[in-house]
Amino acid sequence: MAVTGRIHSIESFGTVDGPGIRFIAFMQGCLMRCKYCHNRDTWDLDDGKDVTVDELMEQILSYRPFYEASGGGVTASGGEAVLQAEFVAAWFNACKQQGIHTCLDTNGFVRKYTPVIDELLDNTDLVMLDIKQMDDAKHIDLTKVSNQRTLQFAQYLAKRGQKTWIRYVVVGGYTEDEASAEMLAEFIQPMRNVEKVELLPYHELGKHKWQAMGETYELEGVTPPSHDTMEKIKAVFTKRGINASY
Repeated sequence: MAVTGRIHSIESFGTVDGPGIRFIAFMQGCLMRCKYCHNRDTWDLDDGKDVTVDELMEQILSYRPFYEASGGGVTASGGEAVLQAEFVAAWFNACKQQGIHTCLDTNGFVRKYTPVIDELLDNTDLVMLDIKQMDDAKHIDLTKVSNQRTLQFAQYLAKRGQKTWIRYVVVGGYTEDEASAEMLAEFIQPMRNVEKVELLPYHELGKHKWQAMGETYELEGVTPPSHDTMEKIKAVFTKRGINASY
């Protein structure tokens, strides 16, 4: 019986979720409730469209020359892709059989380390791990859940030697202070598997989705960080010898 997954949407020519031009599947469902989420409509675990691995691969292979020419591949994003680990593992395995680069974009909210998690990671060329805030109280305020599972997953990736990029959203009132960045830099500095930190300036591009769903967007009035703020946060990492960019 074919493994199926629930997909919110796809992007066939993505350029910001991993190297090169990428086919991105936004998986349906997420357990975090980030105040700045720009994919608010992906949270519902029961929404989305059922697809099989074969159906995804048919689309991907039709664009393959573009991915190969740019050093790109496929990315499982969301929502939260790890919530559908069995499906993503099967999809990535099919990609690896075709020599296609695979990237897992995740918040690391792994509830149980079953064999399928290792199967997924064994077929993953790059993990992009979003660490929202090192201070757990602030993390809970920002996402409604603890950061402990995310940090445990980061340590698990380091133990495996899994190639990883850390993503850190810089948002006013929550993560734009140097102290928060210092805690993250200290946490990841010993991790030899972390290639770089991607600093992502906060934006309001998903605000309309909250409004369309009749919900209150809590970060109303928060503006994107300035160039000086981004440089300040970047310097926290670079002074420790950590590659950081935005």
